[in-house]
Amino acid sequence: MAIEEHIEKGVEGASKLLEKEADEVIAFDNLLEKGPRPAKRRFWNLLGPGLITGAADDDPSGIATYSQAGASTGFTYLWLAAFTFPLMAFVQEMCARIALVTGRGLASNMRRHFGKNILIFATILLFAANTFNIGADLAAMAEASQLILPIIPSWVYVLLIGIASMILEVFISYKKYSSYLKWLTFILVSYILAGFVVHFDLTTLLHAAFVPNFHADKSTILIITAILGTTISPYLFFWQTSQEVEEEIEKGARTIRARAHDGPEKIAGMRFDVWFGMFFSNLVMFFIVAVCAQTLWKHGVTNIDTAAQAAVALRPFAGNAAYLFFALGIIGTGLLALPVLAGSSAYAIAESFGWKEGLYHKLHTARSFYGVIILSMLGGLLIPFLGVSPIKVLIYSAIANGLVAPIMIIFIVILSSNEAIMGARKNSKLSNFVGWFVVILMSLVALASLWQIFVGF
Repeated sequence: MAIEEHIEKGVEGASKLLEKEADEVIAFDNLLEKGPRPAKRRFWNLLGPGLITGAADDDPSGIATYSQAGASTGFTYLWLAAFTFPLMAFVQEMCARIALVTGRGLASNMRRHFGKNILIFATILLFAANTFNIGADLAAMAEASQLILPIIPSWVYVLLIGIASMILEVFISYKKYSSYLKWLTFILVSYILAGFVVHFDLTTLLHAAFVPNFHADKSTILIITAILGTTISPYLFFWQTSQEVEEEIEKGARTIRARAHDGPEKIAGMRFDVWFGMFFSNLVMFFIVAVCAQTLWKHGVTNIDTAAQAAVALRPFAGNAAYLFFALGIIGTGLLALPVLAGSSAYAIAESFGWKEGLYHKLHTARSFYGVIILSMLGGLLIPFLGVSPIKVLIYSAIANGLVAPIMIIFIVILSSNEAIMGARKNSKLSNFVGWFVVILMSLVALASLWQIFVGF
């Protein structure tokens, strides 16, 4: 082929890409401008599954992980908040785009195009990791509740919170429940407010935020493993895709054909929601690490096993306000994360086996789907009563997430880059590069973690 033809094809491809991106920018502007509603209301209505997914990522287990990172290493790994933000956003955007274009959840797409044997193995690991996470989150929420109202025993809080979360998810309609989850994301602002209570050296803070600092040692591997396993978690992939589908069903699109569309307004709105949600999630992570580094690490408190311990340890150095912000944040984020963890397991398993699934169904019409939610919640309820160390539960769930995540992302990248499935909405070269980079990075981290646990340094 002549050089001129190569150039012509390249120019044509670039022109089409620019036209598509321009259409989405115009469509997004239209979303913000159209309608009589105030701009704030239109902005709020653009947010949905992406915001909830991002906020649910900062669950009590994540808070404990970020707190320990700040307490044990100070500002050394603060840069990971900015580093993981685009990685999370690209992967979650792929998940959401798959759902919008195909009208199906992630597990359903994987079953159709790859078969169910590998999928079932991955979803079993996902169920185990999510159940461990639920148990760790319940224990942390109970401890945080005792910080505010110590008269009630911890085990009572575990039962009350766990059973209440299960009942709400099973019996409340999706429309009401998703609205409740969306408003609950505001609790994460408490961690940002805690950052304003603490006095930072801005030069140190900004330098640590954007200049990577890396040490090839045991503690570094464990911190990076924990943070990656907490921020880029498989349950977020399944929840994101399934909630995009649920949103369309709630609008009346009950068939796959009716849900499968890729109009520029829908894609533009989804991307804004996802990137905003992931930014919010990592902003919260940034403030948790920074606050613990400025207070705990600087005063020699370097070992934090639970999120509640972080709240208690903060009190002498950051005052009652930071203590209260942290304690309330643990409870609120737990209430947000529990249904996401149990729900993502249910979506993945139900779609793997072809069962009826979706929170828009009533209990009697999707018994197997809700059965997984109930089983996951009950399994999580048992963990705090088994006497297992919370930090061990966190480590095991992070390892399980680290093992499952690369496998899931491989399928996500293949699906979202397949033109036969995605049409014009297939991955860009940048999306493919980031997707495979995350696969390689998380695979290496998972292998390093396994080496550390079973062989050691």
